[in-house]
Amino acid sequence: MKKILWFRRDLRVHDSMLLAEEGEVLPIFIFDRHILDSLEKNDKRVDFIFCAVMKLKADLKTMGLDLAIFYGYPEDVFAYLKIKGFHDVFASIDYDLYAKQRDKTIAKILTFHPLNDTYIFEPNEVLKKDGTPYLVFSPYYRACQQIYTKYHALSYIKSSHSLASFTYDGLLMCQKNELSSLHMSIENIGFTPLHVRYTMLKEKLDALALKIHDYTENRDYLFRDATSNLSVELRFGTLSIREVLRYLILLKQEGKHTEPFFRQLIFREFYAYLLYHFPLLATHNYRYKTPNSHNSAFYDAFCTAQTGYPLIDAAITQLLQTGEMHNRARMIVGSFFTKHLCLPWQQGEAFFAKHLLDYDAASNILSWQWCAGTGIDPQPYFRIFNPYSQSKKFDANAVYIKRWLPNLKKFTPKELCHEDFLIEIKIENYPKPIIRHDVARQIFLDFFKQINK
Repeated sequence: MKKILWFRRDLRVHDSMLLAEEGEVLPIFIFDRHILDSLEKNDKRVDFIFCAVMKLKADLKTMGLDLAIFYGYPEDVFAYLKIKGFHDVFASIDYDLYAKQRDKTIAKILTFHPLNDTYIFEPNEVLKKDGTPYLVFSPYYRACQQIYTKYHALSYIKSSHSLASFTYDGLLMCQKNELSSLHMSIENIGFTPLHVRYTMLKEKLDALALKIHDYTENRDYLFRDATSNLSVELRFGTLSIREVLRYLILLKQEGKHTEPFFRQLIFREFYAYLLYHFPLLATHNYRYKTPNSHNSAFYDAFCTAQTGYPLIDAAITQLLQTGEMHNRARMIVGSFFTKHLCLPWQQGEAFFAKHLLDYDAASNILSWQWCAGTGIDPQPYFRIFNPYSQSKKFDANAVYIKRWLPNLKKFTPKELCHEDFLIEIKIENYPKPIIRHDVARQIFLDFFKQINK
């Protein structure tokens, strides 16, 4: 039986569930036009994925395999492959709305075999005694700790394969059951090469070993490089989640305190788990109605880093320039967007989806619902981050702010956290705060209480 191995969120050859499938195989990757056609042509994620796919193809070749790379619509690709005698496709699962709809469509064309190669646990592996899903993180985390064993961290070994006869050269396009080939380049899928140098995986793991002992104490400080920086690798599967677990085991054996980082990995599991069990979370509030002002001036100021709140604008500038944003900054920005500006969390989520290099639908959607105070396990609606006090606590010397807003370098950290100063002084090429913190806080609370009577 010939098997199609569809690489998606698992762009690697090491510890691959796909490559543990034995027999005659056709490894493929699809640059999916359903996704790509809506993206800007300088999208950083496409650049990252293209580089990862080229490396995957090269790595497969060293193993006596190869990678057929398609550009088009998945349903057209699999309709063509069915004509060519393929009947079974294996692929790592994903839980976002588009991914589930796509896989249902493909399952009507070929026999679809889902593999859990993205997360530690199966979605129905961690349930309450009554068989229902957990709704609060802490009990879920404790349950994960209880059922977690060494088997969750085992590595998958490459099976014996033979490579199916197929066309592996160039960029393959399927149209009306016909196959044509273009030169392999990112330009031929409609995108601009960015020539970004991505940090090597070994460098990131080595850095994690130095950071992990003080992870809890340092990870929230915006000016420190204290986070794992592995979110992109886990998002696109250039690193196996099981390899991270095995690495944590080694570090723990060396006496390092790894539990706080493991807890963050379980947060990632929890958000995917919630989206799986409650798919309406992708677009709908779980509990409360939230203020939706749809103030276009506020929205435009936010998206262009012109709110007049230095910490907010620094975080947005980092996102626009690099595709990255510190996790603490994401929480502060999410709170500001939904509570200071009273804008719908769905708009903020879509903005992050457009710009985050490590964009993961489950993590992003559930994080925005948490910030808005309306998710399954949210922060209290009345908890509203004060960007000024957050600056004082997590960027006391304004290192982060001045790194991303160099026009503010001449001001003291105290001045950059003093709202009256920012309102009174005229700063060249930088706006005054678009709304006072205390005013915004009261507007939100009054609005929230009114619509949730």
